[in-house]
Amino acid sequence: MRRWPLLLWGLLLPAATAAAGRYPHSAVLDGAAGYRLLWGHQGSSISFRLEVRTQGYVGFGLSPTGAMASADIVVGGVARGKPYLQDYFTDANRALKRDSQQDYHLEYAMENSTHTILAFSRELHTCDTNDKSITESTVRVIWAYHHKDMGEAGQNYHGSNRGSKSLRLLNPEKKNVISASLAYFDLTNQDVPIPDKDTTYWCQMFKIPIHHEKHHVIKAFTYPPHVGLSIGTSTDPQYVLMEVHYDNPSYLEGLIDNSGLRLFYTTDLRKYDAGVIEAGVWVSLFHNIPPGMPEFMSEGHCTLECLEEALDAERPSGIHVFAVLLHAHLAGRAIRMRHFRKGEEQKLLAYDDEFDFNFQEFQYLKEERTILPGDNLITECRYSTVDRIRMTWGGLSTRNEMCLSYLLYYPRINLTRCASIPDIMEQLQFIGVKEIYRPVRTWPFIIKSPKQYKNLSFMDAMNKFKWSRSAGLSYNELVLRLPVNVRCSKTDNAEWSIQGMTAIPPEIERPYRTEPVICISSSSSYLHCSLFLNLLFIACVTVSTLGNSWPFV
Repeated sequence: MRRWPLLLWGLLLPAATAAAGRYPHSAVLDGAAGYRLLWGHQGSSISFRLEVRTQGYVGFGLSPTGAMASADIVVGGVARGKPYLQDYFTDANRALKRDSQQDYHLEYAMENSTHTILAFSRELHTCDTNDKSITESTVRVIWAYHHKDMGEAGQNYHGSNRGSKSLRLLNPEKKNVISASLAYFDLTNQDVPIPDKDTTYWCQMFKIPIHHEKHHVIKAFTYPPHVGLSIGTSTDPQYVLMEVHYDNPSYLEGLIDNSGLRLFYTTDLRKYDAGVIEAGVWVSLFHNIPPGMPEFMSEGHCTLECLEEALDAERPSGIHVFAVLLHAHLAGRAIRMRHFRKGEEQKLLAYDDEFDFNFQEFQYLKEERTILPGDNLITECRYSTVDRIRMTWGGLSTRNEMCLSYLLYYPRINLTRCASIPDIMEQLQFIGVKEIYRPVRTWPFIIKSPKQYKNLSFMDAMNKFKWSRSAGLSYNELVLRLPVNVRCSKTDNAEWSIQGMTAIPPEIERPYRTEPVICISSSSSYLHCSLFLNLLFIACVTVSTLGNSWPFV
C-alpha cells in the first residue's frame, strides 16, 4: 500500500501556514535540492526544521570552519517507526562523541516514501563547552545524510552526501511582502568571456530606463517599507556602472558570464530616499599586513570631522542606518563597526566574528541606528596571514585586502565615502628607512637610504624586512595609533573641505569589550511540544542512547 504517505501529506497541509510563521527563513543546502533547512528564532531559543530526501539518518551541525573538526552536531531520523535525535560533538581530530549534555530537543519527526522531516530546537547559548553559541555572526552549517538509519547493519558512512553552507541564522525577519507583479528592469552581462587571470573587474555602463518621473527601487535587496532608492528625477543618475569582480585563481579558460541584477521599482513612493556610505580603510598600499601573523588588526575611521561637516550642512538631526555590509578579502577573519558619540562607545553598529569571504550580504539591523554630527565610526578588521610569506597589500585582488563597511541609511545626503588611511612615513621608519627620493607624492617612490633599501620601492623594502611575530605585533601597535589621512567624498566625486586633512585617531579601548552572554543550561530549559505538528509521533520523546561513536566524518 502506498496511500498512507499521501494521506499524511494531506494532513500536513493545514499546518503549512503555522510552520511558515515559525520558520520564516529557509535555505537549500545541497545542489540537488534534496536537503532543505528552515529556521526561526524567538527570544533565547532557535528552532530548526530539516526536510531531507532520504529514509535514513540526517546529520546537521555548526562548525567553526565548515569542516568536521570541533563541530557541534545533531543526528536524527525515524528507525522502524521510532524517532531519534542525538546531540554530538567532534574534537580537533574529527572524532565524533556523544555529548553528555543533550541540548537539542526533538519536537517532531516523520518519514514518508521519499523524505525524512525533523523539527527540533535549542538555546542560542547553552552553557555547554561542546556546543557552539549562535550569534549574529556568520554560521558555517554542515550537513549530511544516508539512506540507512543509525544502528542498522552495514556501512552507513554518508559518502558524498555532505557539505557546508554559510548562513546568518539571526538575521531579523523581513515582514514586508513585495508584490509578485511589481515592475522591474535588469542590468545583466551579455555573454561576457571571463579572462583566464587571477582577478578581473568587469565594468559595464547601463542607461536607467526610468526617467522624467520619480520612482523608488524597493528590491534586489529588500528595502524597509518607508525607504526606497530614488530613480527618474533630474538629480538621480541616468547611467549606472555595474562592476563585477571575477575571481579565477585556477586560471580557467572558456568561462562565460550572464549574471547581473534585477531591480524592482514602484511609483508608490516611500517616505524617504535611501543612500549608501562607504566607510573604513581607503583602498591603498598604505594599508598592509605582515606575513605569518595569526592575528593583525586594521582600523578605518569615519571621522567626526567628516561626519560633522557633511551632516551639519544637510541633516543636523542625523541619518538613520538600517542595514550594513561588512567587507574584507581572504585574510579577513572578523569585522566590527564601532560607534562613538562624544567619546563614549555605543553598542556595535554591526559585527561578524566568523567572517566568510564567500558569503557576504547586507545585515538588517534589529533596530535602526541614528548617526549624529560629531559621531565617529570605526571599521575594525581582524586578519590572519599565518599561511603567507610575503606582505599582504591593500588592493582590488582577492589576495589583496580591504577593510570596509557599507551603510544603507535614510534620508539621503551628499556623502558617499567616509574613510581613512594611516600615514606612510612612520611605516617606513619602522623598517629602518631614513630617506626617500622626493617628492613623496609620486608613486612608486624610491628609497634613498639606508644601504640595504637603496633604490627599492616601498613594497620591495617592506617585503625585504625580516618579519617576525613580535615585529608584526609591534608594527600593529604602531599603525593603530598613527595619524590618518581623511577621505570625505560627495556623491558627484567632489570632496568636502576636510578631504585630505590629517586627524588623530580617538583613544579607544582595545580589544572591544564584548557584551556578556547569558547561557541557559539543558537542565533549566523547558520541554516544548508543538501540537499542530503532532501527526505521527509524540513530540518531546525520550531518546535512547545510541552509543558514543558513529562514522559521520
